[in-house]
Amino acid sequence: MLNDFTGADCIYIACGYTDLRCGIDGLSGIVQQKFRLDPFSSTLFLFCGRRCDRIKALYWEGNGFVLLYKRLENGRFQWPRSPAEAQALTPQQYRWLMEGLSVEQPKAHRPASGLCMV
Repeated sequence: MLNDFTGADCIYIACGYTDLRCGIDGLSGIVQQKFRLDPFSSTLFLFCGRRCDRIKALYWEGNGFVLLYKRLENGRFQWPRSPAEAQALTPQQYRWLMEGLSVEQPKAHRPASGLCMV
């Protein structure tokens, strides 16, 4: 379900640690108060606890919230821990995260600037 989530216009991850005991109200409060973002938008918000083997996802579906929970049986998510802010992800970064890779791939091809090199 989360690996191929395509319903959201944007994807944000909450960098750092989140208390995963929070439910819909707690997570939507974090989105509003801490990150100053709108939880009622077509955005997927991802949260990770200290153990890095579980994530919660919050998504507004037009008439109510969807709360998804994923626990890995083997492995950990490569979650950015340094800043305590929300970070927007590209679709490619989201795929990397769901595949167990870091959202920052140092050897990945970067988008071209549009300048021709002759």
